[in-house]
Amino acid sequence: MSHCHNISLKPLPGSLSGVSISISFSKTSPLFSFLRCSFRRTRFRAMASHVVGYPRMGPKRELKFALESFWDGKSSADELQNVAADLRASIWNQMADAGIKFIPSNTFSYYDQVLDTTAMLGAVPPRYSWNGGEIGFDVYFSMARGNASVPAMEMTKWFDTNYHYIVPELGPDVNFSYASHKAVQEYKEARALGMETVPVLVGPVSYLLLSKPAKGVEKSFSLLSLIDKIIPVYKEVVAELKAAGATWIQFDEPTLILDLDSHKLQAFSDAYSELQSSLSGLNVLIETYFADVPAETYKILTSLKGVTGFGFDLIRGTKTLDLIKTEFPLGKYLFAGVVDGRNIWANDLASSLTTLQDLAGTVGKDKVVVSTSCSLLHTAVDLENETELDQEIKSWLAFAAQKVVEVNALAKALSGQKDEAYFSSNAAAQASRKSSPRVTNEAVQKPAAALKGSDHRRATNVSARLDAQQKKLNLPNLPTTTIGSFPQTMDLRRVRREFKAKKISEDDYVKTIKEEINNVVKLQEELDIDVLVHGEPERNDMVEYFGEQLSGFAFTVNGWVQSYGSRCVKPPIIYGDVSRPKAMTVFWSSMAQSMTKRPMKGMLTGPVTILNWSFVRNDQPRFETCYQIALAIKDEVEDLEKAGITVIQIDEAALREGLPLRKSEQDFYLKWAVHSFRITNCGVQDTTQVHTHMCYSNFNDIIHSIMDMDADVITIENSRSDEKLLSVFREGVKYRAGIGPGVYDIHSPRIPSTEEIADRINKMLAVLESNILWVNPDCGLKTRKYSEVKPALSNMVAAAKLLRTQLASAK
Repeated sequence: MSHCHNISLKPLPGSLSGVSISISFSKTSPLFSFLRCSFRRTRFRAMASHVVGYPRMGPKRELKFALESFWDGKSSADELQNVAADLRASIWNQMADAGIKFIPSNTFSYYDQVLDTTAMLGAVPPRYSWNGGEIGFDVYFSMARGNASVPAMEMTKWFDTNYHYIVPELGPDVNFSYASHKAVQEYKEARALGMETVPVLVGPVSYLLLSKPAKGVEKSFSLLSLIDKIIPVYKEVVAELKAAGATWIQFDEPTLILDLDSHKLQAFSDAYSELQSSLSGLNVLIETYFADVPAETYKILTSLKGVTGFGFDLIRGTKTLDLIKTEFPLGKYLFAGVVDGRNIWANDLASSLTTLQDLAGTVGKDKVVVSTSCSLLHTAVDLENETELDQEIKSWLAFAAQKVVEVNALAKALSGQKDEAYFSSNAAAQASRKSSPRVTNEAVQKPAAALKGSDHRRATNVSARLDAQQKKLNLPNLPTTTIGSFPQTMDLRRVRREFKAKKISEDDYVKTIKEEINNVVKLQEELDIDVLVHGEPERNDMVEYFGEQLSGFAFTVNGWVQSYGSRCVKPPIIYGDVSRPKAMTVFWSSMAQSMTKRPMKGMLTGPVTILNWSFVRNDQPRFETCYQIALAIKDEVEDLEKAGITVIQIDEAALREGLPLRKSEQDFYLKWAVHSFRITNCGVQDTTQVHTHMCYSNFNDIIHSIMDMDADVITIENSRSDEKLLSVFREGVKYRAGIGPGVYDIHSPRIPSTEEIADRINKMLAVLESNILWVNPDCGLKTRKYSEVKPALSNMVAAAKLLRTQLASAK
C-alpha cells in the first residue's frame, strides 16, 4: 500500500458536496490526475474563488532552513528542490481541498518574485558573469546575496510592506532573453498533480517601474523605453503556457495604484495592446493591490481589450468600490479582494457578504470572484499551529490557511449555499472582540488622545545640542559605531529557548547573557569602535522583544512572515491599548555600560516601527495606537537617561515603509509618524544624544520629514542602494544633525576591503561636513557570522582612521 494513494472527498467548510468519496489506487496511475482534477471541478464549479498568492516559507519555515542549509554547503541543490516541490504541492492541495477555483502557481520563489522575473527576462547584470542558458542557483543567489567577489543587487521595500524585493538594474544595452522557464515548469508540476492553476507573472509595466538604471546609466534614462524589448520574452512565456494547457494567466500590476502620469499610463495601455494577440485564447486577469486605483487609471485599465477580469484590493482600496459601482465593463469578471491579505484579523463575513452582494448587483453574480486583497505572503501561515495562543484572542484571528477558507465560505454564500454555522461562529467572534474588556484601557486612551494637535520638541536646536554632547562624549572626527545587534549564534538562541521553557533558571540565563555582552563589549574595544552597543543577545526580534513587555500585545509561536530571502519575522499582534508596566531595557543597558568607559548606546525600537512591523488592531486609527506606543517608549527613554545612559538609539527602520502609496495621503501620515518619534525623546537633556536608524527604503522623497524628526544622529542604509541617499545632499539639502550613511552591506556575506570603505566615506565627505559624519554598517549584524563581522568591522575602523589622518593633514 505504500505506493497507493487515497483520494478522500469530504464535506469542508465552504464546500457544496455533502458526500464523502474515497478511492485508493496507484499514485502514478494516469487516472489519479484525471479523477482528482475532475472531482474538484465537479464539487466546486458553482463557486468563484481566488487567492492572489500564498506564503512560501512553509508552516514551520521549512524553506528557510532548506535554503540556509544549501547556502552553507550542508545540503545539495536536489535536496533544496525537493523541499520546495513538497511545499508547492502542499499549498496547491490545501487550496484545492478548501474549494478555491482559481489557484495561483509561480507565486513560490526561492528568494523573491521580482528577482524571478529578472531571471525570466535574462536581465543579469554583467558583474555576475552569466554566459547565457537557463539561469541556475549560482547566478540567481549571487544576484540576491552577492558572493566573495561581487556585491548583491539592491534590495528595497515592496511598496508599503515589510517584504523586500531585489531591484532590477537595467539600461539600453541589456539583452533580454527567455532565461528561466520557472513559470511554465511550476504550471506543469501542478497539472501533473491534478491541479489546474493560474500562472502568475509580475506584469511588464510594474517590472520596469520597480527597476532602476544600472550603474553607469544616466539616472534620467526612461526604464519604460525598454517595454518593446521585454514584451517579446513575455510572449514566449505566454506561448509556452498556452502550449502546456493553461487557460488563465494572471499579470500582477501593483504599480497601477500609484499616481502615474499620462506617459506611464500610455505605456501600460500600449504594452497590453502589444500582448493582446499572443494572449488570444487565454483568460487574462490583471491584478492590483495595496491601495485604491486612481480614477483615470481605473478607466484605462477596465477599457483594455482582451482582458477577462480585473482584481482590486477592496480592503485598502475602498474608494475603488465607488468606481466599480459607477462603471464596470459588461461581461468582465471582478476579482473582489474582500479578505485582507495584510493582517491577521478574522474577516467580518456578514459585512463582506453584503459588499459582495452589492457588487453582484452591479456586475452580475456570475461575474464576481471572491478573492484576497493581495497575496497572503504578508500574513502568517496557519493558526492551527498556535497551540499556546490565548483562546479568546485566537478566535479573533485568521492566518493564511484560514483566509483561504474564508474566501471559499464567502464564495459559497454568494452562490446561495451559505454555511450558517460558520457564519454564526464568525459573528460571535466579532462580537466578542468588540465587547472584550481586555481591548480598551481608559487610563491609556486619555493621555494618548490629549496628544492630538499638540507638538513635542526638544527645547534646544540640534547644533547646540551636538556641541553640548561633544563636550561630554569627546568623540573623534568620523566616529565609528554599529547599528545594534551582533551575531546571534545557535547557542545563544538555544539559551533563550531554554529560559523561556523554564529549563534553566533566571540566574543561569542572566549569567550567560552577561558573558555574551561582555564578549561583545571586549570585541568592540579591541576593534577600537568609538560608541558601543551591547549586541542585544537577550532579544529575539527588535519588535517582538518590546511587545512582550508592553500591554495590549499577543504573540505567536509560528506566526512567521517572510521579510526577504530566508529572513522571516514574527510580528506581534496588537489587540488592545498599549502601555508599559515596567522598564524594559534599563537592566541590560546599565550592565553593559558598567563594562566599559566608552559610551554605550541604549537600544530601543521606535513607536512607528513597532506599529508598522506588528499586526495592528483595525478597530481604531493607526495613529492612535502609535501615540500609545510613543508614550510607553518615552517612559523608557527617560528611565535610561536616569540610569546614566548618555546615547540612546530609537530605531525607526520602518518609518518610510508606512508611507501611504497615494500622495494625497502622505502628509497626514508623516505628520503623526514624525510627531510620535519626537514624543519619545522630547524630555531628555541636551547632553543626551538621541540616535535613530532607518534602512532599505527610498528616503530621498521624505528627507525633510526625516530632518523634522530632530534626532541628533541618524544612521541610514546607503551602500546596498549604491549611495542613492547621497544624491539628495548633492542636490543642495543641508543636513545639520549627525548622519551615518552605511558604509557596507550587512545582508551579504561579502567582506569589504578597507580601500572600498574609504572610497565610500570619501564620496560622503564630498557632500557632507566631516564634523557631522559617522561611520557605520548599513544595518544590524544579527544575521551575520562572527567570521564575517570581525574583519568587516576591522576594515571599517581602519578606513575611518585613514580618513581622519588625511583630513588632519589637509588642514
